[in-house]
Amino acid sequence: MQPIPYIFFQGRCAEAIRFYAKVFDSPEPEIFSFRDMPPEAKAQMPGVPDDAVMHAGLKVGDGWIYASDDASGQTPAMDGCNVHLSFPTVEEAHRVFEALSEGGEVRMPCGPVFWAPAFGTCSDRFGTRWMIAADAPVGGQAR
Repeated sequence: MQPIPYIFFQGRCAEAIRFYAKVFDSPEPEIFSFRDMPPEAKAQMPGVPDDAVMHAGLKVGDGWIYASDDASGQTPAMDGCNVHLSFPTVEEAHRVFEALSEGGEVRMPCGPVFWAPAFGTCSDRFGTRWMIAADAPVGGQAR
């Protein structure tokens, strides 16, 4: 079993998931809009725009990030939860952190901490909260 984060957006899912694909150097994401739903299922969701994302999947390393637009429009801001990703090098962790934090909010700058050679937290311009790290060297402690 492997947990998969599922992120909800307010009408910007396609833009966000394509941005993440570029940042993470991932393959093109799978995106299914509400227009792709069978008519009988879509009829149960009046008022949902056809171009809203019903489901998107993005391969990131060995895992996935799933996402969609909130059809109800009532999902609160992402608080109390972060998506954590660890990268093999400090340089890659800094590159990803800088890309994600551009236009967003840096909550903790990316730098060395006692448990990792690089770690930082930010919210991106879409409101997704991230924890970005570089893998700790063998032995588990930062140098």
